[in-house]
Amino acid sequence: MRSTALKKYQKLESPGLWREAPELQRREVVVAFGEASLTLADPRTETALSHWSLPAVERLNPGEMPALYAPGPDALETLELDDTTMIAALETVRDALASERPKPGRLRGSLFLIGTSLVLLLGMAFVPSAMVDHTAAMVPEATRKAIGRMALADLSRVAGAPCADPSGQAALDRMALRVFGPNPPQLYVLRDGAAKALHLPGHIITLHRSLIEPQESGELAAGFALAEAQRASTADPMEPLLDHAGLRATFGLLTTGRLDPGAVEGYGAELLLAPPAPLAAEPLLARFAEAGIPSSPYARALDPSGEATLALIEADPFARSPAKPVLPDGDWISLQAICAE
Repeated sequence: MRSTALKKYQKLESPGLWREAPELQRREVVVAFGEASLTLADPRTETALSHWSLPAVERLNPGEMPALYAPGPDALETLELDDTTMIAALETVRDALASERPKPGRLRGSLFLIGTSLVLLLGMAFVPSAMVDHTAAMVPEATRKAIGRMALADLSRVAGAPCADPSGQAALDRMALRVFGPNPPQLYVLRDGAAKALHLPGHIITLHRSLIEPQESGELAAGFALAEAQRASTADPMEPLLDHAGLRATFGLLTTGRLDPGAVEGYGAELLLAPPAPLAAEPLLARFAEAGIPSSPYARALDPSGEATLALIEADPFARSPAKPVLPDGDWISLQAICAE
């Protein structure tokens, strides 16, 4: 990228319309043009909703207005812009990136081809589980996010679309920052399904509405979110998804960098029926302590008698001293209405 282009556009901002997934409504956002990324933020709270890497941004309707962009070829997100200055900035920088930097798609394709060659050379030594492990380790973060959103869309078919009240979602985003700190996972609230909480590739965590609507505070929802984050850190969430997708789809991802959307079909229902993986008490308690969340509400929700979760109750880091509230009362009320029609 030429330095003159960066100097000209690095502080540019404009309004835009962001759609997080095809089945969700568009949201008004403020688009900030940075040195290497676009930041999409809520105009009322200034909370960052998404970050797009400039090298990966693609225009979906060249020559048409308003301009429509996506953060990559497999992404579900889209951004609609009619600010000519912002559009010109994006096109200028994208042209500069195309001419002066190695194309990320080519680099990623080369890595996948190298990996494929290794798999073919070792052919008989590789078993299906090893191919899944190898492919999961090769998938870039942008592709993980795209696959995670594909899985979320499939999950929505059986558990309902994520609740999308704007003020409730803004409160949920603030809760994610409160519990996880900078760069939190994306939290969603689902209407139906038997699972209290689930995690998907791309740092996505879903929470059942029952963890929020009848509760007096956010401690229970925060606890389940922390537990899912611990499960995601213990075992790569890409691996069970690829197990479901099958070897042909996994091999296609390894060789092309794309996963056939049809390969994800049915994964949501499979997730809802799968029992949660057990978690060791000590590392989970460390997460609760770091986040400033008491572990007893989560433990009591798992087992009201407390027998099976005694370690989480007895070693609750805030058993004798109150923890900081998960959310202010006003935000909690907004979050409780996130599924309101």
